[in-house]
Order: sequence, then C-alpha cells, then structure tokens
Amino acid sequence: MLGFLILLGTAVNNPILIVDLALRNRRDEGMSPIDAVKAAIASRLRPIIMTTCTTLIGLAPLVFIPGAGTEPYRGVGVIVLFGLAFSTLVTLTFLPCLLVTTLNIGSFLKKRFSAAS
Repeated sequence: MLGFLILLGTAVNNPILIVDLALRNRRDEGMSPIDAVKAAIASRLRPIIMTTCTTLIGLAPLVFIPGAGTEPYRGVGVIVLFGLAFSTLVTLTFLPCLLVTTLNIGSFLKKRFSAAS
C-alpha cells in the first residue's frame, strides 16, 4: 500500500499540469486544441522526463540488485518503478490524444448550443 501511495503522489502531478496548461493556452491565447496541447506538452516534457529518469535510476538498484536489507523494500520499489514508467508513458501518449478529443468535443458543443440560442 505504501508503494501505491508514493506512486500516486509522484505520478498525479504531471497530467494535472499538462491539462491545466493546455486549458490556459486554449482560453487565454486562443489556440486551437491541437496547438494548445502541443505547447503544453512541449513545456512540460523536460521536467517530466527528468523526474521520471531520476526516480527510475534511483530505484533501479533497489529493484534489480539483490542484497542484504533490500527484501522489505523491494515490493515498494517495484510498484513505484514500474508504475511511474507506465504512468509516464500514458501521460505522454494517451493523455494528449484524449485531451485534444475532449477540447474538440467541447468546442463543437459550445458552437452547437450557442447557435441554437
């Protein structure tokens, strides 16, 4: 359970920041959904990669090198290591697609309901 709690605290920040920045780009700058998401990903890509790499490199010895004292913490390390790798992959691939689709649907509905009024 501790591993999932650590993973949740680490992995939840990146998608929130990407969505917030994309929405601000869309609202304040008037960008298209694709451009807003591209700009958000471009500005957050380096911090996401740096955080992920440092965490994965730091946890790799705990997970992959057996030794005295690693047994109690190996389960936590495995959960955080592979969970963070998977969440980063999902954040950088699936989230932008979902976000563009959601913004396009929102724009369509906004136009549809404003034209009906």
